[in-house]
Amino acid sequence: MNQDLGKVVSAVMIDENDQYYFVQPARNGQTYRLPKDESPQVLHIGGSVQGFVYENEDHQLQMTCQHIPTVQVDHYDFGEVVSVRRDLGVFVDIGLPNKDIAVSLDDLPTLKNLWPQKGDRLLISLRVDDHDRIWGQLADEQIFQTMAVKPSKKMLNWNVNATVYRLKLSGTLVLTDNFQLGFIHPSERDREPRLGERVHARVIGLSSHGSLNLSLKPRAFEAIDDDATQIYELLKHAPNKQLPYTDKSSPAIIKEVFGMSKGQFKRAIGHLLKERLVSQVNGQLILLKEVALDD
Repeated sequence: MNQDLGKVVSAVMIDENDQYYFVQPARNGQTYRLPKDESPQVLHIGGSVQGFVYENEDHQLQMTCQHIPTVQVDHYDFGEVVSVRRDLGVFVDIGLPNKDIAVSLDDLPTLKNLWPQKGDRLLISLRVDDHDRIWGQLADEQIFQTMAVKPSKKMLNWNVNATVYRLKLSGTLVLTDNFQLGFIHPSERDREPRLGERVHARVIGLSSHGSLNLSLKPRAFEAIDDDATQIYELLKHAPNKQLPYTDKSSPAIIKEVFGMSKGQFKRAIGHLLKERLVSQVNGQLILLKEVALDD
């Protein structure tokens, strides 16, 4: 196995042509091509240089001095997914000019609809197999625990941006942009997010394990439309928080009182019922709880 691949190594120049210097580390005798426009200085025979070693997309061993990625063997960082191959895995851009790194399908979810898509991001390091092929290696739970910071109680009800890093039957594990760990229970999402997907979540609690409990569902004021808001505000100011109108009321009365069609009214009532803000009992629309719709 080539021990240099995926790492920054020191080498000396042994030859050149119009486009490349050819450099060689002392320890293994492998020769790498270094584009002259990427060398930090003009090199002469025996001159020393340091750079990142990899096999480019043309299967040539190459060194780069200007595009040294933060993702390396035993060095983790986020890379952006740039393409998907269902028979192989996903390819991640780590900053090399002529090489994207594959994350094997063996390391991805069984359900392909939960695979990362273009634009998603993965926390990876590099590994080299017995055939000197470089692969992206997903960070494990211990890596995320090591890099995580403890959340504050004042974060309750905050909005956070986060990246999905693990899919489990019990829920979705994420890392926020501020490096707090988070958990999304299946009841707090309308669909399961993909691995690597960026999500916008709301903090609904702090767990005893030092992570955030998050929700992908909107707050009540975000979930209901203008028609529902109008009905809700009328209920708040009505005697006993009740109105003598339901989705069974006649279209003419609804139009006269609310200025909307029967269909609009029913949809609005449906939103309010779904959010458990109102109920309908004996021909009355009843307010169940008050929330600030302009938070």
